[in-house]
Formats: sequence, C-alpha cells, structure tokens
Amino acid sequence: MNTIVEMKSMNKFYGAHHVLKDIDLTVTRGEVMVVLGASGSGKSTLIRCVNGLEMYQNGSLVVDGYNMPVEEDRRLGGERELADIRKGVGMVFQQFNLFPHKTVVENITIAPIRVRKKSKDEAEAAAMKLLERVDLKAHAHKYPGQLSGGQQQRVAIARSLAMEPHLMLFDEPTSALDPEMVGEVLDVMRELAAEGMTMMIVTHEMGFAREVGDRVVYIDQGSILEIAKPDTFFDNPQNDRARSFLARVLKH
Repeated sequence: MNTIVEMKSMNKFYGAHHVLKDIDLTVTRGEVMVVLGASGSGKSTLIRCVNGLEMYQNGSLVVDGYNMPVEEDRRLGGERELADIRKGVGMVFQQFNLFPHKTVVENITIAPIRVRKKSKDEAEAAAMKLLERVDLKAHAHKYPGQLSGGQQQRVAIARSLAMEPHLMLFDEPTSALDPEMVGEVLDVMRELAAEGMTMMIVTHEMGFAREVGDRVVYIDQGSILEIAKPDTFFDNPQNDRARSFLARVLKH
C-alpha cells in the first residue's frame, strides 16, 4: 500500500471552535510533506491528529492501514489500536521532552525496551548507531542538561528513530532553538529525507521547506487552501492568502 496517511472530510473542534475544516489529504510512503501557515492556523493540530495526540470528531483518518477512531469511539475504547499506530509513528516536538534524570542513551532505549520488548544490549547497540548518525555518539552518557538545545533536539530525533517508525512527524522542531543551532537539526532532517523517510513537517524555515519538501500544504484558519510542489508554491502561489502569507514570512 503506497498511501500511509489518508484524511477524508476530517473535522476537529475544541468546543464550538472549528479548528480543522473538512481536511482531505493523502501522504504517500517516502514523501516529505511540509505544512505551512500562520500561527493558530491548525498546522500542529493537523499532525497531532495523525498519531492520536488530538482527537477528531468526524470524517476519517487512516494511518499506516489503521482506522484512527473518532473521539466518540476513543472514549468507548480503542486505545490498544491507537498504541499499535503510535509504534510506527515517531514525533518530534518544539520542546525536547527528554527525561532529565536519565542519560542520553537511557532516553533512547526506554521505549524500545518497554514497547518493542528489545533486550537492553540490543537497544543500547541500536541507540549507539543512531547517536553516531546524529553525530552525538561522544555524548551518549551525558545528561540532557549537559547538552545544547540543538544537541537535545537531535537526541529527541534519535529517540523517535529508535522505534523504527514508518512515518516521522515534526512539529516546529527548530522553533525553540537559538539561530546558530537550527542548522544542525535541519541537517539531520535533510539526511532522513535523502534516505527516503516519510515525513510530515510543520516548520517556519522556508528555505528548508523549499529544498526538502516534495509537496507543500498551506493551511489557513483550519482549511487547506493550497497543495503544490515547493517551487510552484513559493514562486507562484495560487491563493491570495498564501501570497500574503509568503510576502510576510519571506520579508524576515
């Protein structure tokens, strides 16, 4: 099956506030989809629905062959199915969410040992390979507080990769970083894209979006207004609100 995420007429509400409006979106395996839009447009909510951190109320959402239950069904059960979905979906947040009292390698091995039932030795060997991949092998036995923000975010990426996900979600992974640390995180993400990892990325890094994205999704006030190839979107956006959005963000 070539499709890994499929949303059809998906709606999300917070009380009376209609956050996502009739979302129709398909992500294919190996694709890098970049989600752009102003703050409060619904970008983060969109990708948080994909791994069940947010519940949607109607429509449909299929992730890696699983039907993600709507909110009403979630309340009646369905958590086991959701746990299965999450095993194959990694997520990297704005904040690193590392356990401060555990070393880098311990942070990375917790989930593979507990959820994937890997042995400690097997999980640690895999963690060291991942740390080498994100250029942090020398820091394996340090604590998160001893690392820079960029290093902590790279550990967070390695931690997600340790679960061998089929899909990686990134929710503004560089927005909490000092400017000089942004590049080191984007470099890791570039490598993942080059290796064929399927990714959905919410970002404000426009140059990166243009370079790495296979498609750009522009969302405004909870509605998808444009889906296009990066060059088409950045050079010739078809939607008026997309044009004004780009005029604002590309000035900076």
